[in-house]
Amino acid sequence: MNKPATDVRRALLRRLATAIGLALAMAANAQAEQTFSFDRTPGKLPKTVVPLHYAIELTPDITGLALPGVETVDIEVREATAQLTLNAVNTTFAEVTIDDGAQHAEVATDAAAQTATLTFARPLAAGRHKLRIAFTAQINKFGTGLFSVDYPTRTGIKRMISSKLEPADARRIFPCWDEPSFKASFALTVVIPRNLLAVGNMPVTSEEPVAGDLKKVAFAPTPKMSSYLFVLTVGELERVTADAGGVTVGVVTTEGKSGQGRFALDSAVKLLAYYNDYFGVKYPLPKLDLIAVPGGFGGAMENWGGITFFESRLLFDPATSAETARRGIFAIIAHEMAHMWFGDLVTMAWWDNLWLNEGFASWMATKASEQFYPQWQGWLNGYGAKQFAMTLDARRTSHPVQQPIADHSEAVTAFDAITYNKGQALIRMLENYLGEPAFRDGIRKYMAAHAYSNATTADLWQALESSGGKTITGIAASFTEQDGVPLVVAEAACDGMAQRLTLRQDRFVIAPANNPPLPARNWQIPVAVGPAHGKPFDEILLKGSTNIPAGACGDAIKVNLGDVGYFRVEYGPKNRAALLNAFPQMQVTDRLNVVTDSWALVQAGRAEAPSYLALLDALDAGDQRAVWDQVISTFAALNRLSRGRTERPVIQAYARAKLRPVFDRVGWDGAGSGDDDTALLRASLISTLGDLGDAAIVAEAKRRFAGFVDDPNSLPIALRDAVAHVVGVTADRATYDQLLALARNSTATNERLRYYLAAASARDAELARATLALTLTDELPDTIVTGMINAVASSGEQPQLAWDFIRTNFDTLLAKQGPNFRDQFVPNFMTHFTDEAHAAELAAFAPSQSTTGGRVMVARSVQAIAISADLAARVLPAADAWIRARKP
Repeated sequence: MNKPATDVRRALLRRLATAIGLALAMAANAQAEQTFSFDRTPGKLPKTVVPLHYAIELTPDITGLALPGVETVDIEVREATAQLTLNAVNTTFAEVTIDDGAQHAEVATDAAAQTATLTFARPLAAGRHKLRIAFTAQINKFGTGLFSVDYPTRTGIKRMISSKLEPADARRIFPCWDEPSFKASFALTVVIPRNLLAVGNMPVTSEEPVAGDLKKVAFAPTPKMSSYLFVLTVGELERVTADAGGVTVGVVTTEGKSGQGRFALDSAVKLLAYYNDYFGVKYPLPKLDLIAVPGGFGGAMENWGGITFFESRLLFDPATSAETARRGIFAIIAHEMAHMWFGDLVTMAWWDNLWLNEGFASWMATKASEQFYPQWQGWLNGYGAKQFAMTLDARRTSHPVQQPIADHSEAVTAFDAITYNKGQALIRMLENYLGEPAFRDGIRKYMAAHAYSNATTADLWQALESSGGKTITGIAASFTEQDGVPLVVAEAACDGMAQRLTLRQDRFVIAPANNPPLPARNWQIPVAVGPAHGKPFDEILLKGSTNIPAGACGDAIKVNLGDVGYFRVEYGPKNRAALLNAFPQMQVTDRLNVVTDSWALVQAGRAEAPSYLALLDALDAGDQRAVWDQVISTFAALNRLSRGRTERPVIQAYARAKLRPVFDRVGWDGAGSGDDDTALLRASLISTLGDLGDAAIVAEAKRRFAGFVDDPNSLPIALRDAVAHVVGVTADRATYDQLLALARNSTATNERLRYYLAAASARDAELARATLALTLTDELPDTIVTGMINAVASSGEQPQLAWDFIRTNFDTLLAKQGPNFRDQFVPNFMTHFTDEAHAAELAAFAPSQSTTGGRVMVARSVQAIAISADLAARVLPAADAWIRARKP
């Protein structure tokens, strides 16, 4: 549907306000240049030519998947040159001219570098020029660049197109300077069938019919932005909108699903107001669309003014989604909307500072969740993000938060838990150290100084220090410029009736015992220390070691009170004994911190498995979900490591014995709101106990699934994922076919995923082969193909079968899935194995070694396999012996 003319006029007035804001920001950027320098910014493209404005016209062939286009680029030639080098991938160049045809260019492409070099007979003089390029690109079938999505409806399969360009895939749509420091404005025009809706970064300014049944749709120009933030979505779409302080907020869906976007729309409206206030700079675009895409890619992308989401991450349908799904929807909207400031308005200069985008967006999303839904306990229940980061950061294949990035393929590898989760944890720690008001004031200064430009980590520290009254550069640099996890060793000693606590720092490392030691590190660590159920002592900034008074002799003293710090803690025997005695009186955050650090010390070989298992005896079956989720995670890891080993039956029986009282407390059917932690814990326990072979759980899941097939209303939505998973793991052919039928008969993306993935979890080898064969057909959304293969390997416990399939069908799968299949998926897949032979096989797998990013991922996965093998050899026999000794 078309925007009313009044809305377009309002959009243009807001665009004028944006232009005024841009002029003011450019003046402020004179100060920003002290730390951000365009000329010194890393990158691959020459900086002799800079784009200022792109006018792009695209005529996508949605059926044939060709993408012809013409662009006119206003450029600034900074020094006379006869050559321009820009980015392009899978692009055929037609005519290329400069300054209204004054010269024609010869074009030479470099597929490996993803560049095109335009050579003119005479050098271009320094100054402004107009470059015109006629070209034809491709619409991909995988979720990169501009891609197609075929999705089911009640009237058959339909097709739409959408884009996903981060980190460096705008070059797949139109030739461009596709690096974040080359900011420019973009004016897009598309020619599409008249029955389709087009959504871009900015509002539509005009629509006019052209030949046949086509129309030309023009969008207002964007502010200056990086090329990876460009967006285009076209299809049989509908849009619902709301006004948020003069900004039109919309949710765009395929036909018939706009009603499922109401929660997302309401969330976006209140988040926009909250962020406008927090950042001190109002959202500058006249509109913000949240676009639901039922395929192509699995997450979300923060395109300025037009955020794209995998459909199930944005839409909420009470007929198919559990109430708790709102948590994930809100979190991802909050994350992506935070990028409208951190990433879009102010962009990192190069991918080495990606954490400025992703760490802050992750932190802001949890902060917003705590603001609007404190009952969700965002920091407590999101503990797993920090734990995952610390596990990766303890390995020799870790990297600094602020890391060198060689090229576009290596940039993809930076989108990991170090960048997102360690970045988030560091920001929370620094906010806690500075105090909320001072931290917010620093963020506001940073935004005002660098709006519409690029920035570095140094710019951020400068802004925070100017507001906080504390020096933080040393603290921050020790966490961002070097890899690794600090370990704080705490040992108490009594002096008469008084107690003193010695704190010293070390490096926490998870590595096979035969690996050479990692280099020592030194951090400046804000450490909160105090009584296990009290307030912290005076602030401590630990730079090496210190000795502090710590109450009366024998008092239980907790280090990292509140679990805000990014470090592990190892207690001396007396401290640990005192803490375990005080365990029930601790705050839940501190109980969780003790449990997670205890398991981490086992992983690192600094403690034995029985010390962790004994700690579990101190847990109450009624403890909060976050604590039991950590235990569930550890049991799942032990279950995976023990596949095919003699210890497995003993470990599974022990895990069932520890988890079953927790499940008996929550039961199959609860009386809660449906949006509480109990509902989430219940589902997690059902899935885990089913994986562990709890006969009663499996039998009840099968009974409830049989009733669901006859009467869908008989099974609460909150239980459907868990029940389907358990039934899928134990499926025979008839049940497998039922799961596939449920997937095929649904048009809801989350339902289709639920039943396809449940079917892929079948442990029967014949059914696993059927699932793998299915991934080569056009039936499955390409988005879930890798998830299906992983489900065969993990839940279905057929990793070798899946690996043989991948190798046999590699070329076909690569063509369907794109380069990330080669560079990311294959190395990650191999971590299902825990033996040296498969590590060597991965290291020798030539396709994944063919790019910089692929080699990085292979090295990480080879190390992960070695760590798993070492952990299995150390931990499983010790755990088995301890369990047998306690319960023969």
